[in-house]
Amino acid sequence: MERWPFPLSFSVRGAEGLWRVSAGAPRAGELIDLLAAVANDAVAVVSLETNSYLDEEWRPLRPSLIAAELSVPCMVHSLGAWTSGTNGLAEELLVMDRCLLPRLFDGTWSPYELALIDVPADVTAEQLDEFVLVLGTTGIDEPLLSRLGDSRVWFSGHDDCYVMLETRDPALPAAVLARLLTLLAGSALAELIEEPFSRIPEPGPWLPEQLIATAPHWIGALGNVTEDLVAIGLAALPGPWQLDVSFPRQADLTATLDVRHGTWRVTPAE
Repeated sequence: MERWPFPLSFSVRGAEGLWRVSAGAPRAGELIDLLAAVANDAVAVVSLETNSYLDEEWRPLRPSLIAAELSVPCMVHSLGAWTSGTNGLAEELLVMDRCLLPRLFDGTWSPYELALIDVPADVTAEQLDEFVLVLGTTGIDEPLLSRLGDSRVWFSGHDDCYVMLETRDPALPAAVLARLLTLLAGSALAELIEEPFSRIPEPGPWLPEQLIATAPHWIGALGNVTEDLVAIGLAALPGPWQLDVSFPRQADLTATLDVRHGTWRVTPAE
């Protein structure tokens, strides 16, 4: 309401070999390489809504036409009207090789609603219908991948800001948290020097793993920023971050990027 920037937020919970992550505020394209790295050979884009591609009557283009505009080869599977009105599902879905995801979400446009899940490379039309049925009947707080035996990652992005994902890969939650820290530091440096800052080193896995081992829910906000150092205050929360939760008066830890040496460290907040 006061037009404050969204804070870094991260929450993870694990059970029975699955990890569920909610996070803010990365854009879908800023995480897509992490998702492609852990997915099976093919990925199904099951929901895609955007204002970046509109027809002559200002209606959003179908996902297949967006893929064609970007020269991304894919298989189009029509679902028809039986999915109409189901949150997170479109009337057609796209199946493509996972290596093509970065080409589709290349940063030149923005989806405000996106959901995708990995599938076998030889997935059939009948199997896709079964995937869609599971996606459409699983509650938001229910584990999804446990009902889809071979899938390794499910992603849902909203307003190009809120992210929810589920994965079988134990390293993916830490990789997402490392990316969030890098994006926040990079945005601060870009604003400071008034131009894009292209080379921001990501923290090693030890840093996000240490944070996750300390607490499952975090909120982060920028501290002191210079051309040489970027400090990010981190506070543990009792539960996942929500829109009305502001940053506490006192941070618990400080993650600091040494820009000159390309290193990160975590220290108790002063």
